[in-house]
Amino acid sequence: MYAVIKTGGKQYRVEKDDVLTVEKLDGDAGAKIEFSDVLMVGAGKSVKIGTPAVSGAKVSAELVEQTRGPKLIAFKKRRRKNSRRKKGHRQDLSKIRITAIKG
Repeated sequence: MYAVIKTGGKQYRVEKDDVLTVEKLDGDAGAKIEFSDVLMVGAGKSVKIGTPAVSGAKVSAELVEQTRGPKLIAFKKRRRKNSRRKKGHRQDLSKIRITAIKG
């Protein structure tokens, strides 16, 4: 059984015991999370597609850890003007493990 969930403005296709990295979610490691914004649920040949969400479908997950993404550098330079701007950014992320899909 698989599902398509929406979190952090992105969509993810998940199955039971999948571990994935998503935008930061509130909670500490070991916390239980429930996604009710399920866009699609499928099992073999049968597929339920929501409009926009499947009613009654939920995906349960466990928060594995809070982490951060790689450092990204935003560098701007204007030639011959001695003008430079350098900024670094690291995105806050959460690693989750899917425990159950109820559809």
